[in-house]
Amino acid sequence: MGGSEIKVEERSRLKEVATQFLRLGLVAFGGPAAHIGMMQDEFVRRRGWLDDQEFLDYVGATNLIPGPNSTEMAIHLGYLRAGWRGLVLAGICFITPAFLLVLFLAWAYVQYGSTPQGEWILYGIKPVVIGVIVYALWTLGKKAVKGPLTAILGILAVLVYFFLGWSEIAVILVGGILLTVLQNGYRIFKEKGYFSIIGFPLIAQASEETINYLFNLFLTFLKIGAVLYGSGYVLFAFLYGDFVETGWLTEQQLVDAVAIGQITPGPVFTTATFIGYLLGGVPGAIVATIGIFLPSFIFVAISNPLIPRMRASKWLGGFLDGVIVSALALMAVVSLRLGVAAIVDLPSALLAIVSAILIIKLRVSATWLVLAGAGIGLLRYFLLF
Repeated sequence: MGGSEIKVEERSRLKEVATQFLRLGLVAFGGPAAHIGMMQDEFVRRRGWLDDQEFLDYVGATNLIPGPNSTEMAIHLGYLRAGWRGLVLAGICFITPAFLLVLFLAWAYVQYGSTPQGEWILYGIKPVVIGVIVYALWTLGKKAVKGPLTAILGILAVLVYFFLGWSEIAVILVGGILLTVLQNGYRIFKEKGYFSIIGFPLIAQASEETINYLFNLFLTFLKIGAVLYGSGYVLFAFLYGDFVETGWLTEQQLVDAVAIGQITPGPVFTTATFIGYLLGGVPGAIVATIGIFLPSFIFVAISNPLIPRMRASKWLGGFLDGVIVSALALMAVVSLRLGVAAIVDLPSALLAIVSAILIIKLRVSATWLVLAGAGIGLLRYFLLF
């Protein structure tokens, strides 16, 4: 009887993971910062799968490994909720809606020579996303900033990233190392009494030449997924080197591919789906998508069991705290840039403010706010055109 109850509970959790991440994959516009904000709202505040500190630890861990941060957060959360099956299911369900939508848009692009316009939807969605991110930053920031030292570190992270142009991984690693040294140096010197320191069916039927071509395409995207840190701008640089400079794509095709990845919900890395379709049809889209996302599943599977041990260690816990506050600082910079692009007039400013109020005061789900924003954007389109 006990075994039967466990199986029922496991099935229930797997169904919950699939449902929630499919839904998020359909409405998660705005890039990784927005996705993480929506996950915090849904799984910490609304569902109670974990608390803010645990969520922050996963945020820090995803910033230490290559790949798309929000997809890796989805994979972590799936594992937390439903074990290894949940790990795989969460990642697949979060990626699939974007994969299918981008695949359709890639087909339309090839057939008609242009990408469908999405500005009218994004007009309403972007300000809402800003409100969601601000809420997440405020909630998580209160937990991450544990004193003057972490507050100063967060400010320094913003300054060196924004003004000195440091890369994301450099900011995060230096932040983690710096806080580790300062916290533990203070602890050691205090203990010793010293002065303190301050602080595939389609592919099977293909010819050998086609299979080799698709395999090379898979390996190219596997390499990108295995080594890429940072934002969509970094992804653009990798894609440019591997596909434009080698003559596989034109510059315009790459720009269009990145644009499709930006305007569709879900991971920006589904840009790979678009490029894969242009270069190899549906089989190309499949192998490119698998290639770029596969490392994330592997990295999360390896790193997930280590996170509680890191938190328990005084040295690694300090490192994790430094990584977290640095990552939130970068998230704040990204939010500022998104805000400048999203809030273009008085209606969009009001939409951002109202969204922030609704999610903070009335606890309205971020999903409904995004859908409402899309509806407002559509209404604007029909009224103006």
